[in-house]
Amino acid sequence: MDTIINALSNNGFAFADYLVFIIYIIILVGMGIFLSRGKKGEEKSSSDYFLAGNTLTWWAVGASLIAANISAEQFIGMSGSAYKSGIAMAAYELMAAATLIVVAKFLLPVMIEKKIFTIPQFLRERYNWGVGLAFSIFWLFLYVFINLTSVSWLGALAIKQILGLPAVAGSFLGMPVDMTLLWIILVLFLIAGIYSIYGGLASVAWTDVMQVTFLVGGGLITAYAALSVIGSSLGIDGGAIGAFQEIFSHLGSIDGDRHFNLVVERNADIYPDIDGILNSTGQAIASQPGSDPYFDIPGIVVIVGALWLTNLGYWGFNQYIIQKGLAAKSLAEAKKGMIFAAFLKILIPFIVCIPGVCAFYIMNGTYDGVPVHELLTNLTGSIERSDDAYPFLIRNFTPVVVKGLSFAALTAAVISSLASMFNSTSTIFTMDIYKQFINKTASEKKLVNVGRLTSVCALILALIAVYPIMGGADQAFQIIQEYSGFVYPGVVVIFGLGLLWKRASGVAAVATAIGTFVFSILFKFMLPEVPFLLRMGYVFICLVVMFFGLSFASKKTVPTQQQDINAIRAQLKWSDRMLYATVISLLIGIWGMTRQDLRDYGFEALLFTAAMFFSLSIYLRSNAKDKVQDPKAVEIDLKLFRTDSSFKIGAYGVIFILTVLYIMLW
Repeated sequence: MDTIINALSNNGFAFADYLVFIIYIIILVGMGIFLSRGKKGEEKSSSDYFLAGNTLTWWAVGASLIAANISAEQFIGMSGSAYKSGIAMAAYELMAAATLIVVAKFLLPVMIEKKIFTIPQFLRERYNWGVGLAFSIFWLFLYVFINLTSVSWLGALAIKQILGLPAVAGSFLGMPVDMTLLWIILVLFLIAGIYSIYGGLASVAWTDVMQVTFLVGGGLITAYAALSVIGSSLGIDGGAIGAFQEIFSHLGSIDGDRHFNLVVERNADIYPDIDGILNSTGQAIASQPGSDPYFDIPGIVVIVGALWLTNLGYWGFNQYIIQKGLAAKSLAEAKKGMIFAAFLKILIPFIVCIPGVCAFYIMNGTYDGVPVHELLTNLTGSIERSDDAYPFLIRNFTPVVVKGLSFAALTAAVISSLASMFNSTSTIFTMDIYKQFINKTASEKKLVNVGRLTSVCALILALIAVYPIMGGADQAFQIIQEYSGFVYPGVVVIFGLGLLWKRASGVAAVATAIGTFVFSILFKFMLPEVPFLLRMGYVFICLVVMFFGLSFASKKTVPTQQQDINAIRAQLKWSDRMLYATVISLLIGIWGMTRQDLRDYGFEALLFTAAMFFSLSIYLRSNAKDKVQDPKAVEIDLKLFRTDSSFKIGAYGVIFILTVLYIMLW
């Protein structure tokens, strides 16, 4: 205990910083409990508990989406990646903003119109109960043993790192553990559970509004404050802006540096082997996987590659994300909430990537010919690995109170993600397993109580499992990202075509669910040197061919319902446009084989893009012209895809900002 108290006294945090954090926790828990109260004399219904009674406004939807999405891995993992490879890592956030527009316009309207409660419910109603049950079990396993454990583990590591807490050896279930980490994880679970388990999605969503204010506001203030301190310490005029200009100019002047490029090109001069580096005499030395940033963020692949599969799977078909949109007051509010979230996503690179680049400049840059870290005295700690960048910056370059605000922002990110996962875990078990297979006549009160009990069980299971699963994992965030890529190609094909294509069959869905793992493992071992984003594209092409083939071959069909002639023409028109896009993508890929920025993996990325456009063309033409359909096909009124002027203005605004950023920082 004395060592922990001593660490808390000498980590650069002042009493005011701890006070800011404690006040934040008190307000969060108090607000969550207050919002969890129901109307006097009324019991919460399952809709109240799991979908907030469909009361969420657009700003609550948007804030809750971002709060659920951003966690310690963004603050620590992405900032560390930016330290190592630069702002190209921002592609994950920027492309997510574009994806949110697609989800809001084409996927969410159908889900809301069909009153879809959970993602497995859709699979059960669209295909068969077996597919729905299989994915229910899969998502429960994923949320409890992967998401809850990884988010809490990475969050606890970040908190321990920032506070400079020592490891305390102990034993848990017969395993040697770091009791400091375990206690932090327990506290995070309890804080998230106190209000989310009792109050349901309403408590989660409305407290997320406060959480995202701390998260975005605190993150931006941290980046600005760090730049200001760097500028004043080095005597740079212009404050934070002047410091940023100096960092931008200095790194841009270094041959081969890619820290301010959104698209990283292959640099064969500095890295003659994609896995190797040069020594001082220019000779290749021992292989160091990933030394070339291109291997981690392979050029144009992050724009037109299979990153879209990850984004569509995550933002469109992930229960704890899409549940926020389904809980909106109306479809219009849900769409506006998605656009609001897209604008917030564009801010994330400034919150997490810029600090990482600043830390790189501090440790590796020079000012007036002198190493920057030698000019900055009294630095606490060092950066031994890239993930140390964000904690190092907070400890050394944020003033009193801002340091506490930064710490509160990071903790808010962890707690809000955990709260959303607890709620979604209880939603899936209660509505898709308990109500469907255990107690079909359960009352609303019973469903709510089962949901609460499920969250408690998820908390306990995750706490027990966190050390066995995550304790021996190195680079947990990267591992989770890659292996989640095993699932997303199948998820996008099964859900996307099931939602939008009338001939999608249950047999094709089952085969694709199995195939996504088989093909992913096969390509992992056959092409280990290929970036996983490209392997995902290969898997997608295999799965979509198999899905179309099995669905077209299915004899279990019924005659299609009569369509309006205008609807047929609209689908054929868009089918032709997708076909043109297919040809253009292939031609650009072939032409690009003569260009450095497209030659390495660029053709494969554009081949995936062409395959995606071609699959859209096929399903649209099939919907317009085929005379038969699957018996459980979703009937869609194309009017659902219409959007009002506010949505269009917001969507065009997002696209404009993304275009400008890529033009300026390509």
